[in-house]
Amino acid sequence: MQLSVFAALGARTGQWDIDTYVQSIARFADAGFTRVWSAQLPWDADLFTAQAVALREVPAVELGSAVLPIQVAHPMLTAQRALTLNAIAGGRFKLGLGVNHPGISTQLWGIPWDKPVRRMSEYLDGLLPLLAGQKADAVGELVTTRGELDIAGAPAPEVYLAAMGPQMLRLAGRRCAGTITWMTGPKTLANHIGPTLRDAAAEAGRPEAVRVAAGIPLCVTDDVAGARARAAEQFRLYGTLPSYRAMLDREGYASPEDAVVIGDEGTVSDRIEELRSAGVDELIASPFGDDEESIARSVALLKAVAGV
Repeated sequence: MQLSVFAALGARTGQWDIDTYVQSIARFADAGFTRVWSAQLPWDADLFTAQAVALREVPAVELGSAVLPIQVAHPMLTAQRALTLNAIAGGRFKLGLGVNHPGISTQLWGIPWDKPVRRMSEYLDGLLPLLAGQKADAVGELVTTRGELDIAGAPAPEVYLAAMGPQMLRLAGRRCAGTITWMTGPKTLANHIGPTLRDAAAEAGRPEAVRVAAGIPLCVTDDVAGARARAAEQFRLYGTLPSYRAMLDREGYASPEDAVVIGDEGTVSDRIEELRSAGVDELIASPFGDDEESIARSVALLKAVAGV
């Protein structure tokens, strides 16, 4: 199992600057981690612009988007940006896509959220040929893409989908490099996410082509109660979102903080091993906490587990 890390793009203080983001990437790279993922949240700075700077400034490390919402970016624009990033990076960029949540799509953007699997499928109809250096000619019910790009020397990035439901997982298995999950427990990963994804890949004749990348918040601490209280506050939104609520219920978790890996070094190591045994190909660990000591212990344990 590959062990990667998550770096937040935004700034909790509200005073965002590019240097802070690049420095966080550089610290992870200096610690020995070879891949760092970040999310594009609706209220944050532009992820791709920030990652372009980081890829230029920090050699060797791979960066990925986990994930870019597709509703506000046409496939042509996403292909342009992704190929430009990969040209800058020399192939060190991974593209994670998702449909975001109904409330954000309809209330913030005024874009209907209905038929998310069809929207993603039609999005890929236009995007994947463009990434492969081919002409797109895809007329869909929800997304239409026509045209071609001229970005010489830009390798196509691997494409991952944020997929938890069976239809989106099957789409990822048939057409993409895999899925990226967030706060999904080991039973669900072992019995639902992995089998659905891999069965679809096998049916499409590509059984070895897909990977499960599982994002998990993680905190090494002796103050378990305090960390759980912070996790309950920080991640409470996920208990209200239907797709995440379904995964929590499937796992038997009462609240989002139950999905967070919290404990001392031994406890956290055991939880990581559970995820490995669940068939996770890449663990994307997101160290969290309010004090530097806890975050430092989390990073140190991750380094030890990863052997870096």
